[in-house]
Amino acid sequence: MRSPRRCSRNGCPRQAVATLTYVYNESTAVVGPLAAFAEPHTYDLCEQHARSLTAPRGWDVVRHEGEFEPPPPTTDDLVALAEAVREAARPVAPRPPQDDQTPHPQNQNPSTGRRGHLRVIPPNH
Repeated sequence: MRSPRRCSRNGCPRQAVATLTYVYNESTAVVGPLAAFAEPHTYDLCEQHARSLTAPRGWDVVRHEGEFEPPPPTTDDLVALAEAVREAARPVAPRPPQDDQTPHPQNQNPSTGRRGHLRVIPPNH
């Protein structure tokens, strides 16, 4: 599943809700709603960084005055989620029997069960 776009600021883990674009010939920084696609010369920002952005001296900042909201899930996100659920629901094929006679660690104690990546450990007596 595609992960949501993150803020471009170093170390910021928050989800992006705005896009920053520089218009160099007009010395203007434009902060608007999150663009539909990430572009090479734009920066995705979280709400905190979008609202607190300052521009260099001599530059203007044009900022979206409405609410910055995370984008709704796209059909791509929903399809990816459905595929992940289908994959998780598929039955696991049985493993062929082992030819060697060496006992495996999970078979040494018959009261300890193992299923896939989970292990059942009996309570201490």
